Amino acid sequence: MRVAPHLEELKGPEWRELVQRAVASPEASPEQLAFSLLLIRINGCLTCHTDCYRAMRGCTVCAVTSIRRHRDGGPELVAMYEQALEDVRQYLSGQEATLKLEVPRE
Repeated sequence: MRVAPHLEELKGPEWRELVQRAVASPEASPEQLAFSLLLIRINGCLTCHTDCYRAMRGCTVCAVTSIRRHRDGGPELVAMYEQALEDVRQYLSGQEATLKLEVPRE
């Protein structure tokens, strides 16, 4: 969760509260896993590799840039987090759940 504190002030109060909640959660809790999954989905981390521009800039700069540029505001990002939290809980419960790691394109 080293990147999360850098994201706190990038959107409105709903987003700030979400970041604070995720940072305050116990390590590897469903809340922290869901926040990480949200960032993975938004930032496109699965397509990042050591030779790409994003990797050379670092995860913190990439995450800050992605959240700043994300078209949705705080409430929409919170809703995406809630979906990620539901996905993580379902996965951890052993139910047949597949974690989608990319944001669905409209």
